[in-house]
Amino acid sequence: MARTKQSSASPAPGAGTVFALRAIGLVLAARWMFSMSQMGYLSSIRAMTSSPWACVTLVLLFLLLFLPGARARAERPLHPLPQWLRQALRLLALLSFVFAVWSVGFFTWTAGWKNAMHALAETNGWLLVAPALYGVVLWICRPRALWRTNIAARRFAIGRYAISIDPATRTAVVWAESRKLGQYDARELSVKWPDGVGESAGSDGSDGLQSAAAVVPKKRGLSVFGFGARPKMELLWDSPAAAGHNRKIVFRAALTSEGDRKTARALDASLRQS
Repeated sequence: MARTKQSSASPAPGAGTVFALRAIGLVLAARWMFSMSQMGYLSSIRAMTSSPWACVTLVLLFLLLFLPGARARAERPLHPLPQWLRQALRLLALLSFVFAVWSVGFFTWTAGWKNAMHALAETNGWLLVAPALYGVVLWICRPRALWRTNIAARRFAIGRYAISIDPATRTAVVWAESRKLGQYDARELSVKWPDGVGESAGSDGSDGLQSAAAVVPKKRGLSVFGFGARPKMELLWDSPAAAGHNRKIVFRAALTSEGDRKTARALDASLRQS
């Protein structure tokens, strides 16, 4: 009998994010148990009952280890976590990061640099590793779009917003992270550029993308700290059938990078071709 060739199964997009978060949870839990063994489990439990920060850390450890509702899916490559879990991890990691940095800073201020370096050596660098791990959790759970930009597949990502255009049905679905904002007629959507940027994208399908690529949004104004303000584009919905909702802003996103600007120009061209 001829044997069927078995190909190695590749991990689903997002599995690495789940693995990284669980690994961080295991490291934090192992260090927590090691500290409890040094202090004594009974005295550690008594101290934990009167410490709100210990409760915050316990909840964070529980969520990191079990990750309820997390599942790697190909249609959501950058969001294997449900939105509530991502927001909870972001909040708890931020609180833990602030408390860890404040504790280390206060100890260094009161005890001095020599004692702080001695404590750092005694804990094998844990005084710096713990805040770094909380910072990694914050970075992993940062606001992101549902997918990366794929112009050929009519999928666009600007900031934390994602847009998918179906050329067959002429519909566009807009997402804010993993939350669906709505489904619209692509012919009723348009891109509004920042002030000082003209609409040079052509209306025909052949020249739309090329002319839109020539549009370069310029920074306008200055922020309060003297840096250039980030230009913001708007996705507008103008439906003549929706009474009272004409010229509605679907979302407003800052064009923070050249990739965002290219994606916005490609989105503008695709909407004009619809």
